[in-house]
Amino acid sequence: MSYTRQQLGNEFFIKSHDILFEQGITDIEINVHDWENTKCFFYNGEKSAIPFDIFAASFYLLSRYEEYLPQVRDEYGRFLATESIAFKYGFLHQPVVDIWAYKFKAQLQKQFPNFHFPERTYSIKPIIDVPCAYNFRLKGIMRTIGGIVKDFFGLKLKTLYNRFAVLFGFKHDPFDTFKYIINKQKQTKFKFWFFFLIGGYSTYDKGTNPNNKAFKSLIKHIADYCHVGLKVSFFGIEDIGVLKKEKERMESIINTSLVATRQSYSKLNFPESYRNLVELEIKEDYTMGYVNQVGFRAGSCTPFLFYDLDYETQTPLMINAYHLMDYALLKYRSLLDKKKALNEIISEIKEVNGQFVPVFHNYTFGNVNRWQGFKELFNIILDSAHE
Repeated sequence: MSYTRQQLGNEFFIKSHDILFEQGITDIEINVHDWENTKCFFYNGEKSAIPFDIFAASFYLLSRYEEYLPQVRDEYGRFLATESIAFKYGFLHQPVVDIWAYKFKAQLQKQFPNFHFPERTYSIKPIIDVPCAYNFRLKGIMRTIGGIVKDFFGLKLKTLYNRFAVLFGFKHDPFDTFKYIINKQKQTKFKFWFFFLIGGYSTYDKGTNPNNKAFKSLIKHIADYCHVGLKVSFFGIEDIGVLKKEKERMESIINTSLVATRQSYSKLNFPESYRNLVELEIKEDYTMGYVNQVGFRAGSCTPFLFYDLDYETQTPLMINAYHLMDYALLKYRSLLDKKKALNEIISEIKEVNGQFVPVFHNYTFGNVNRWQGFKELFNIILDSAHE
């Protein structure tokens, strides 16, 4: 096999693009072509075994090359799905890197029929994001009084009634769906990941006081059944000192090393966000994805190691990109349309025997009208792993 500009003989030949031989980052012109049932770029002609540089194109998507370049961001400083090459050229809904890999495998098998490839199977890794464990409980006296005053003057009488009913123990807190989720965990062999916010109270993060004993015991209780990670606070994303404190705080609660993180608001600053995690020896991250779009931000449904483009090094940090967040399904009006969108992405991932990572929140399973039908959607995901 050769990966060069020119073919040497009759070997399995992939014609190379310059990107993997360059130093630094440049604004590369991308021309996207149709290829069988998918798209491709870095086209290299018919002489090559694959009509484009599969290594360069995969590298471009997985390294998130485009996110290092200057671009328009939203009010939280996040990279927008609409700015991505995948959205612009209509392949965000496909795990193109995995599709290419299967086509590459088929070409290799023609050339080397005796070579056996390892088989993989479809799996799920549900994420439960907990920015705030309770809506009314464990808020502290000042925040509770503030909430009551706000409800009263805002004429939110139903909320005010519910607040008192929860505080006096007559009703269940609407965000407290943990028993339901644990019961769901017991029905599947695939472990859920819970990410708890334990940072300080701020404009962006309004979680539960991390020093509260009841909150700590909730986290410990969840850790008996599921994996527990840290939801990094908004200021922890920017400041490694804040992140380090939150990491140590979480480790003191779960009595073990912190394995995984997810950043607030799904915000990533390339490459600093991931460099900070590498420096603090965190092994996995679950931030890569789009809040308002269903699809494959890195073009894949396979976990991969973060490659630091500035330093030109592969790091030990495993990126688990997520492919759907509950918020992205809200734009579909009917439950039928939501199910259709969900089933479409499940079937895309099953086609390549990939890993489906959906993100739901604890409050999604409550009784608020906005989230009606989401328990059923979650069941579809769990059932998809056992079909």
